[in-house]
Amino acid sequence: MAQKIYVVGIGPGAAEDMTGRAAAALSASDVIAGYQTYIDLVRPAYPDKEYISNGMTKEVDRCRLALETAKGGKTVALISSGDAGVYGMAGLMYQVATGSGGEIEVVAGITAACSGAALLGAPLVHDFCLISLSDLLTPWEAIEKRLDRAADADFVIVLYNPGSHKRADYLQKACEIIGKYRAAATPAGLVRNIGRDGSTAEITTLGDLAGCQADMLTTVFIGNSQTEVIDGRMVTPRGYRLV
Repeated sequence: MAQKIYVVGIGPGAAEDMTGRAAAALSASDVIAGYQTYIDLVRPAYPDKEYISNGMTKEVDRCRLALETAKGGKTVALISSGDAGVYGMAGLMYQVATGSGGEIEVVAGITAACSGAALLGAPLVHDFCLISLSDLLTPWEAIEKRLDRAADADFVIVLYNPGSHKRADYLQKACEIIGKYRAAATPAGLVRNIGRDGSTAEITTLGDLAGCQADMLTTVFIGNSQTEVIDGRMVTPRGYRLV
């Protein structure tokens, strides 16, 4: 008899940032499946579980393995960092399991936009959007269009996957597009290794952001026309009257 598949967002990395529901789902599972980096984050707390891991770009295979394992009668937790429904495995798991009759439950986690924002101050108090700069699954032309529209609409913009060895200049390109609509002095922030060893948070400006180093473990925040720096914190006003 097929068992359940939990698709679990484990949060940014630290155990204290994992939700109670996520921890309960991992405890209830016989098998934990995921990208090796994420497996390494949870294994110390769940040493007695069976693990299935593979590398980046093997997401479809990972979901198929999770489904076959569940069909064999085991309860499986398929894990993503952050939230499994935000650039995570939830959608793909539903696609792979289409018509299988298996039970799938998505367990929410804390995505990098939220955990990173807390480290910077309060940059997401007003309307914002998330855009991934990875063109592995989305054409760069589509990403450019989304950056342009979001900047023109004055959203606070959060950039996931802002750089890699193959995409060393993508953050610079994004800044150039956004800079058509925002002043160079617009506050911006970078948070690296959220919830993990070596975590850092840095506030800069849109003008200087293009020259900053960013990788797949960096989350970038670009303020809107109202965002300001208050006592060293990046803050986007909601519009409340203070007098």
